[in-house]
Amino acid sequence: MTTTAEGLTGETPKWDASAVTIRPARPDDAEVLVNLVRELAIYERLEQYARARPEDFRQHLFGPRPAAEAAVAEVAGQSVGFALWYATFSTFRGRPGLYLEDLFVRPEFRGRGIGKALLAMLARLAVERGCGKLEWSVLNWNEPAIGFYRALGARPLDEWTVYRVDGESLRHLAGIAPEF
Repeated sequence: MTTTAEGLTGETPKWDASAVTIRPARPDDAEVLVNLVRELAIYERLEQYARARPEDFRQHLFGPRPAAEAAVAEVAGQSVGFALWYATFSTFRGRPGLYLEDLFVRPEFRGRGIGKALLAMLARLAVERGCGKLEWSVLNWNEPAIGFYRALGARPLDEWTVYRVDGESLRHLAGIAPEF
């Protein structure tokens, strides 16, 4: 799943498919992923929640039981973006799906098609794996991302509301669980 690349030309290059490499993340990318996630958290105004450490990614992406997968986008050997996703399953469709947890391209590299290349790579992976859907969430205020996704044919699922249990609420709920 690699789109190979050669260098960029000019000071503000246009999108050139040969200028970017999209490749599967490797264990030695853990520090890069942490840095990119922190940049994403700053952009999303959620920096206080970015606690991931390189060892977290090494364990959960590359350990004996990977919980997710990731791809890194590089331009001229520099990591400029990433996508991180995991498998889901639709009981209604009876088919697997992919959930895109995060897609991020450094601001100075946006508008060159790198995000589109990452998302297209993930769509191809979903098709190859027989998935019935590719889904993700976007913050309501993030109009640039919403416009980008709509331009690619994505549509919002306005009839659904995301719920979350974490922290003390998660521990409390786990504490009342029956044996399994």
